[in-house]
Amino acid sequence: MTNINLIADYGTLCGESPLWSGEEQALYWADIAGCKLYRYKSPEQRSELVLAGLDGFEVCGLAHHESDSFIIVNSLGVWNWRPGNPPQLILDQIEGNPCALNDCIADPEGRIFAGSCFFSEGNPDYRRGCLFRIDSDRTGHILDEGIRLANGLGFSPDTQTLYFTDSAERTIYAYDYRRTDGSIRNRREFVKIPAGEGIPDGLTVDADGYIWSAQWFGGCIVRYDPDGKEQQRIIIPAAQTSSLAFGGPDLTDIFVTSASLNDALSLAPPQYSPANRNIGGQLYHLNLGIRGKEEYKAKMIAAI
Repeated sequence: MTNINLIADYGTLCGESPLWSGEEQALYWADIAGCKLYRYKSPEQRSELVLAGLDGFEVCGLAHHESDSFIIVNSLGVWNWRPGNPPQLILDQIEGNPCALNDCIADPEGRIFAGSCFFSEGNPDYRRGCLFRIDSDRTGHILDEGIRLANGLGFSPDTQTLYFTDSAERTIYAYDYRRTDGSIRNRREFVKIPAGEGIPDGLTVDADGYIWSAQWFGGCIVRYDPDGKEQQRIIIPAAQTSSLAFGGPDLTDIFVTSASLNDALSLAPPQYSPANRNIGGQLYHLNLGIRGKEEYKAKMIAAI
């Protein structure tokens, strides 16, 4: 039986974007709707608030920068943030498309990949989003279009494949990725989540190349082999399980975020009800002895 430990409970409205810092031996994670960023110091087993009070400033995606700052993406654009300083805008449009972004990841060359999201509950005519790449010179490029609800991203250990989630399509896609120029091609369906389950949300890839996806409404994290076959499913005591990240001194700790604010209920499976259950808002921890891999760092020029 897997031991799942509750390690922080701030009642986060939309806990997301977990990111491990090996240098600090700490996990960062966000409350998107609450416009806050937290840090859990693993050796001390202590968590703290590290960013708040900026009116309307969300942290929808987070990546380390090589200069000891962070890249943040949100509904207003792409930002560089060094703790103790105000965030600085990098860009808010790419080829005429607003950077209303949700989730991001750095690639091996320090570029940032992020998807835009205009999903609107009850409005079938909302604007479709894009998958973008932001290069180290701060120029942005459209890689794919027609995205409904952009979410988790991850790279295979051999850097040949990029995985990208469209939650509203209930699909994790795989692309061929070329490291030399950051281009992608050959989009294909990697996993399609059945209508009777939760929707795929945050994503990470372990050291063996297995893909992990958190299921919003599903209250679980699921491990898939590189062919898209389910290998393991772990129930989390929060219905809106939102994302996960590997961390710890040997990268075998798994941290799982969740959300307490009901959202995207039109995408819930038919039998789903939020009544009489824990929706979420907590940060959980488990260890299965499976090793993750460190995320790459961004290399934007002129970082603060």
